[in-house]
Amino acid sequence: ADPMSLPRLGRGSMGGMLALPQGKGPHHVGCTDVMVGHTRQGLFLRLFYPCLLRAGATEPLWIPRSEYCTGLADFILRRRWCSALLSITIGSCRVPVSWNGPFKPRSRGYPLIIFSHGLGAFRTLYSSVCTEMASWGFVVAALEHKDHSAATTYFCTAEAGREEWIPFQRVPQGQKEFYFRNKQVHQRAEECVRALRLFKDIASGKSVLNILHQDWDLSVLKDNIDLTKVAVMGHSFGGVTAVLALVKEPSFRCAVALDAWMFPLENLLYPEVPKPVLFINTEKFQTPESVAKMKRLSSRNSQTKIITVLGTVHESQTDFAFLPGKLISRIFGARGTLDPNKGLAITSRAALAFLQRHLNLEEEFDQWADLLEGVGDSVVPEAPFCRSNL
Repeated sequence: ADPMSLPRLGRGSMGGMLALPQGKGPHHVGCTDVMVGHTRQGLFLRLFYPCLLRAGATEPLWIPRSEYCTGLADFILRRRWCSALLSITIGSCRVPVSWNGPFKPRSRGYPLIIFSHGLGAFRTLYSSVCTEMASWGFVVAALEHKDHSAATTYFCTAEAGREEWIPFQRVPQGQKEFYFRNKQVHQRAEECVRALRLFKDIASGKSVLNILHQDWDLSVLKDNIDLTKVAVMGHSFGGVTAVLALVKEPSFRCAVALDAWMFPLENLLYPEVPKPVLFINTEKFQTPESVAKMKRLSSRNSQTKIITVLGTVHESQTDFAFLPGKLISRIFGARGTLDPNKGLAITSRAALAFLQRHLNLEEEFDQWADLLEGVGDSVVPEAPFCRSNL
């Protein structure tokens, strides 16, 4: 079937609320949830991967369950009562991927991206960029962090059917924000490393139990991931998490940091970042201090790049960019002027060109390499306020 003839997503009764784009790459995209372990030390992630087209595939909900609406309402609006409103407006939106679709094998294996979400987010809120990367032939593991930085998350205890929820936590009164966030970023980076170990276990033939009991067997990944080609990627708090993960795990060959919030990283660590980072910033979020930290890394590594996408705000790099204007302006109070589809194209193409270079891929993503120098429509090198005020 022609992919364009699939029903457009989210056109249910309220579904006009969100239309996430389909991936533009050559692969159809499948998606499944993976939970491993019965404690806080376990892992919870959503996997996006190239899949075979199958008739009658269902599309997963964008907000996986109502608890996440409550968490979002609490985080964004500090008002839990808005969660019913959020449920009504965005609760029925779906992601244009095949839920539990059959994995598409590839003899030389797909490169792997571990993805880290921002503060107050969770594993599904970057479905647009994760879908896009998977459509170009990556397996993308979007983590849900258990450091109290997600809007909410949970794990299933060993007791049958019991869930333990981990709510979002604000900085405790009287505690310095840096120490609170620094502890979190270390936990998050450790989770990225554990996620990579999970894939190494699967690749080595270990039997890994997905306790969400979905009829999707993780062992299909065994010979289909190229563990010599692994990157880490994230947005905001997840962007700085990706940078720290490079320090903790030599198998990560590079990082893509979307509008990284550099504040939580201790200064001692900057000289330790050994691998290249691509910083893709939005126009309205970064501070001079944050950019100075990025420049410390680029001054040490000529392969580290900093670019800014014009006409974008911090939320432009999340799925919220695809909510209709009035709704997102009400929720966030700001909206980028750049068309979100164009913003996603710039972000993903720059990321693909960077990964081509540092994972030694056999693709032709270097056709977009100019973006890495900040050359192109709606993109500039460095950060906006480093430019002279001409």
